[in-house]
Amino acid sequence: MDVPTSLFVSIASLVMVLIVARLAQRLLGVRFGGFRVFVAAVVGFAIAPAIAGPIIAGFENLKPGDDPGFGAVWVMVMVAMLAVLIPMVILVLAEALVPPGSIPGPIEVLRGLRGRVSRGRRYSQITRIAVRHGLGPYLRGRGESLEDRSGKVRLARSLRQALDDGGVTFVKLGQILSTRRDLLPPEFVEELGKLQDQVAPLPWEQIEPVLTAELGGPVEQVFAAFDRVPLAAASIAQAYTARLHTGEDVVVKVQRPGIGAVVAKDLDIVRRLAATLEARTKWGRALGVRDLAEGFAVAIREELDFRIEAANMAAVSATPSAQVTYPVPHTRMCTDRVLVMQRLSGKPLAGVPGESARLARDLLDTLLRQILLEGVFHADPHPGNIMVLDDGSLGLLDFGSVGRLDASVRAALQRFLLALNRQDPLGVTDALLEVVPRPEDIDEAALERALGQFMARHLGPGMDSVAMFTDLFRIVSEYGLSIPPEVAAVFRALATLEGTLVRLAPGFNLIAEARSFAGRYLAEQMSGTGLKEAVAQEAVALLPMVRRLPRRIERIASAAEHGRFTVNVRLFNDDRDRRYLTGILHQILLTVLGATAGLMAVMLLGTDGGPVAVAALDLSLFELIGYNLLVICAILVLRVLVLIFRRREESPS
Repeated sequence: MDVPTSLFVSIASLVMVLIVARLAQRLLGVRFGGFRVFVAAVVGFAIAPAIAGPIIAGFENLKPGDDPGFGAVWVMVMVAMLAVLIPMVILVLAEALVPPGSIPGPIEVLRGLRGRVSRGRRYSQITRIAVRHGLGPYLRGRGESLEDRSGKVRLARSLRQALDDGGVTFVKLGQILSTRRDLLPPEFVEELGKLQDQVAPLPWEQIEPVLTAELGGPVEQVFAAFDRVPLAAASIAQAYTARLHTGEDVVVKVQRPGIGAVVAKDLDIVRRLAATLEARTKWGRALGVRDLAEGFAVAIREELDFRIEAANMAAVSATPSAQVTYPVPHTRMCTDRVLVMQRLSGKPLAGVPGESARLARDLLDTLLRQILLEGVFHADPHPGNIMVLDDGSLGLLDFGSVGRLDASVRAALQRFLLALNRQDPLGVTDALLEVVPRPEDIDEAALERALGQFMARHLGPGMDSVAMFTDLFRIVSEYGLSIPPEVAAVFRALATLEGTLVRLAPGFNLIAEARSFAGRYLAEQMSGTGLKEAVAQEAVALLPMVRRLPRRIERIASAAEHGRFTVNVRLFNDDRDRRYLTGILHQILLTVLGATAGLMAVMLLGTDGGPVAVAALDLSLFELIGYNLLVICAILVLRVLVLIFRRREESPS
């Protein structure tokens, strides 16, 4: 065969394969990946000649000039349908055995090959770190039991050391985990709280290009003065002091060069490790490490974008406070890798002696105001993010993590705090179930008793309020309540604040101060001017409805009097319900048609006699119709099966 002929045959074969692929997908009525359809068509195109060969061979005995008859045309149509039916069977089997997405396609494999090699090296390094610190058995699900305290302490210490050696991402992971008193045992929280995000600063020669590129000019032009010795250095950024041309002192936070790529690679590894641990270990499933990893990934990606921190800072500082000062960002100079903000003069909270009780009271009052009244709050109030300024007031730093609450959630939290203040278990239960989604099978009486015992343990005279929010999280977890992310941020912030207050002022009466806040601010909203304003707002909202109510009542009464009162109920008004019902009816119809075609085919194939349709094949008309009905039956059944398999994969597990 010469080259032009070979080329023509190849092109014709490719066109036939594409036509077969298109017909197979069209008849199944479901979209498949292009590679999967093409492979099925190639296999079907290769197998079809072996099946159709004996049928076509029957026509070789025809002599020139013989009329094969009209039935031969239908035989050839049936042979063509076999070429389409084979890839349809392959696609349905693949849908059942290898669902889409279960294995990566060739494009994904090629695209991820370089990442796999790089990730493999990092995996090896992390594995060596884990094994060196004794975590190897736990990664394989064979570690010692975590039921006793000594085992938890040893595992927590090993985990902290391994995270410390793992680098920036894993240190940040440990720091965030140390605030999750709702999920981790106290031994882990205490040990991971020892992680310090302090590293050796990078030389100025590596930081200057970042500043020049982000600010659009040399540092000497942008700032009137700039101290090249860093004020502080962490794994993600370094902070410097500077002065603007207006004379204002500022702090310039600069992201380390190349840190984004390192964090992205480590986040991918953290997610994969979390999925493996949750699938293979009991303690991983108990702690929900996959959800922890996803929440951590979102938090650290936001922390890498300094524009988000600047927006958070502006949102919190929009409501001024006499007790707390917030640094004001210079928004025009802030980018995703550089943050310029007002410099606060003072000392870290941990090193301030003396008026600790007053500072603790101011800090608690500020955070409760942010959560319950303003709706924008600092979500990570640990001692490292708090300063005592030269004028004796507090300063809040690091707004990478900020929570936001809408008015309805704030109102429910206010009722929750007021019910706690009254020690009303029923009111606390009702308010809590307004904050969290209400499960269908919750035992409200048992939850009310558990909350009553919680209040008796922590809110009674002379009772200890230590670990109060940790116990509240335990109750929420035991009763299967799913806390929304914004409310979980509130509880985490309060749990972190609880530890900060204990460290700042040992013996600080958190309960008494929270009750005092409720008495000063929340009760004030429920009486006097606040109550009048609330009633006035509700009256304004209800006034249009009240004005229309008498006219509507008169219409209803008149219709009932004259026998014209009817109720119009529209079934399946939701488009999703209509689509679901239509899909079910569609499957039922296809099943009935397919079964009918199959039964008719079997009956016709079992019927003897009848006119001859194709003499060369000794094929009767009944048999020809039966074989065609079998093909139709197969197509309809395959269409139903592929819809069943596809819906099974899409349905939630």
